[in-house]
Amino acid sequence: MFTGIIEDLGQVERVQTGPQGGRILTVATRFDPTSLHVGDSIATNGVCLTMTRLSGQTFEADAGPTTIERTTIGKLAAGQKVNLERAVTPTTRLGGHIVAGHVDGIGRVVQVRPNENAYTVEIEAPLDVLGLTIARGSVAVDGISLTVASRTDRTFSIMVIPHTWRSTTMQQLSAGASVNIEIDLIARYVAGLVQGYRAAAEPSPGEPRGRLTETFLAEHGFVNHGASSDE
Repeated sequence: MFTGIIEDLGQVERVQTGPQGGRILTVATRFDPTSLHVGDSIATNGVCLTMTRLSGQTFEADAGPTTIERTTIGKLAAGQKVNLERAVTPTTRLGGHIVAGHVDGIGRVVQVRPNENAYTVEIEAPLDVLGLTIARGSVAVDGISLTVASRTDRTFSIMVIPHTWRSTTMQQLSAGASVNIEIDLIARYVAGLVQGYRAAAEPSPGEPRGRLTETFLAEHGFVNHGASSDE
């Protein structure tokens, strides 16, 4: 698990082709080598990868074909900067929001607008991802914990403060760039629960489909039709 607070801007040193079309990344960091261990998880541009080899402040990580297909990892090349965050520990402060490192979709930057004290980045997202974003809700973009400022039927916008802009790959973004998007974990689970309830709530004749009805509540023990009002 991660928090979306970027700890380091790493640099890709080498990208090799791995088994079945995957990639083997070699990334240089500024982390204390004693804090890194083979087998540790590390979020790389928001993608949870596992360190498979260490050499000083450099690590290797494998990205499988599914990761290449569903994220921007396959587009990385030597010399590029990447956002890095080590997995949280029991004593880590949760400064951002809960980030799993499991990317929900790839977005496309529509425009970047500098403001007086921030930058506005508008991102076009897949509809299933966009549907789970709300204004003032959390979203991870390339692993960065950000707040949704607004959304339309195709895009959402985020406000990026200067510190975050300078300390992450945000400074490299321009129109047309691809970014990894992870929706808020709580929103994902709530959506799953709602879909499950809707699927289970088969309506009685005359009742609308997909709603929490009295019949559904009674069938699942929330309402007792046999109870007396005098009890």
